[in-house]
Amino acid sequence: MAHDLSALSPEYLAFWGEYQMPTLTTLRANGTPHVVPVGVTYDAEQRIARIITRKDSTKVKNILAAGPDGARVAVCQVDRGRWATLEGVARVRTDAETVADAVRRYAERYGRTPEPNPDRLMIEIAVTKALGRA
Repeated sequence: MAHDLSALSPEYLAFWGEYQMPTLTTLRANGTPHVVPVGVTYDAEQRIARIITRKDSTKVKNILAAGPDGARVAVCQVDRGRWATLEGVARVRTDAETVADAVRRYAERYGRTPEPNPDRLMIEIAVTKALGRA
C-alpha cells in the first residue's frame, strides 16, 4: 500500500521510531540485491532516512559504484503484520557534523550511542516513496 509522503499517518511515523532492525537493499554491480540489517532513522519533515555505517562496508561500495547521482535503495522493517518500506536515492555523507547528527538520531531511536569510530560515515536516503501497513 503506497502512502502520501506529505501526509504519513501518525501510526506509520511512530513505527519508524520504534526499536526495530530494518534491512537496507542496495544493488551490486551485476544487478543482484544486497540486503543487510541496519539501524535507520527517518525524518519525515526532510524526507530523509539516515544510516550510520563503516566506510568499507559493501552497502557503501554499492552506493558509491552507482555514481554521483546516487543509488536507488529501499529500507524495510517488519513486525508481524505491520511493515513499512521507504524507497529513495542514497548518497554517502562523510562530513563530521552530518555524521554526528546521524549518530545522535540513532541514539534517540535505539537507546544507545555507538562507540566512536573514525571509519564511520552516513548513508543519506532522499525518500521518494513510502509503502506499508503500519
